[in-house]
Amino acid sequence: MTAVSATNATLPPLRQDAGVIGLVGLAHLISHFSQLLLAPLFPWLKDALNASYVELGFLMTIFFVTSCAVQAASGFLVDRHGPRPVLFAGLALVGTAAFGFAASTSYWMMAGFAVVAGLGNGVFHPVDYTLLNKRVSAKRLGHAYSVHGITGSLGWALAPALMVPLAIAYSWRVALATAGVLAWAVLVVLLSQRHQLALPRTAPAQSHSSKAPEATFDFLRIPAVWMCFAFFFVYAVVLSVVQAFAPEAARHLHDVPVALVAGCLTVYMVCSAGGMVLGGFLAADPTRCEKIVAAGFGMAAVVALVIGLAPLPALAIPVMFGAMGFASGLAGPSRDLLVKRSTPENASGRVFGIVYSGLDIGQAVAPLLFGSLMDHGHYTGVWLGLVAAQALLITSAFNVRKARRTALAPA
Repeated sequence: MTAVSATNATLPPLRQDAGVIGLVGLAHLISHFSQLLLAPLFPWLKDALNASYVELGFLMTIFFVTSCAVQAASGFLVDRHGPRPVLFAGLALVGTAAFGFAASTSYWMMAGFAVVAGLGNGVFHPVDYTLLNKRVSAKRLGHAYSVHGITGSLGWALAPALMVPLAIAYSWRVALATAGVLAWAVLVVLLSQRHQLALPRTAPAQSHSSKAPEATFDFLRIPAVWMCFAFFFVYAVVLSVVQAFAPEAARHLHDVPVALVAGCLTVYMVCSAGGMVLGGFLAADPTRCEKIVAAGFGMAAVVALVIGLAPLPALAIPVMFGAMGFASGLAGPSRDLLVKRSTPENASGRVFGIVYSGLDIGQAVAPLLFGSLMDHGHYTGVWLGLVAAQALLITSAFNVRKARRTALAPA
């Protein structure tokens, strides 16, 4: 048997890999969906709870701070107990939080269920990447990361598309209760297919060894892990600016009609998903992932610079958002491979938990800086800050490679 035929013989069936990728992607959709449960309903919640926008925004801060803490800790649970029970618990908590939001009669009840929602959301990245890394064949991993990113973007797009029409037609409580039904429906689907989410059995760990506690935290000594953490912190800043401030800043700079501004983020997310499809093919060769990340975010930075400084017609702005989204999406699967290549064997949950907690921290910090720029009318400054963050992503990607090579170099 030739080497090629031997490789094909050991490659798992496409249906098997596709089943795992689809189930993990469905769970990831609910994770991103849960992050935008409340924000689209702020106009209704402001009156119902007699709360200011600052107070409503603080509900999101509670959510992301909780999610950050849980994300770092849940990776240890995933490595110890497996990803499946942790995933089921996360989905159950997200659904419970949505029903709790719907039943809330005060701001502080909302705050309490924001903690519950953060607890649920915090488990998804350590779970998802452990399942993908251990259940999907290496040759299809780039496509797995691509689908994972696409479903996340679809979750962000689904939240306002579902919640706002339901709130208009019925009430904000009906919208949130429907979100709870959706989360629990996905949980039922995953429970029915739980055999596809079971990890292969491995030899039991020698937990009685005196070195076991040290080994549990050895991954924290790897410089590349912390460089990945920094990379995702900056990535979260970029994402937060695009989602919360960039469309409005572009409206002021280029006199964009409100109707066009409302569609900019949707265009960005849809084009980002398209970029991730192509990015999945480009990520087939893991050795070039840093170059793909640099190229993607480099193109996105150029587009952002043009929007921030050049005189553009209003109709061009959604197109520019689409180009920026496609370029960023192109880098998505390779971005995840940066972490995969820095992850020690049997530490996937812990590494992805620590690294992706940078996302929550970045999304909690970015509004403070860029919100201040918006309040003071520094709309060009918002776009230049976005360009700077995208440029920093390029540098961070190559720093991850440098840190990884340093760790692998012989002493």
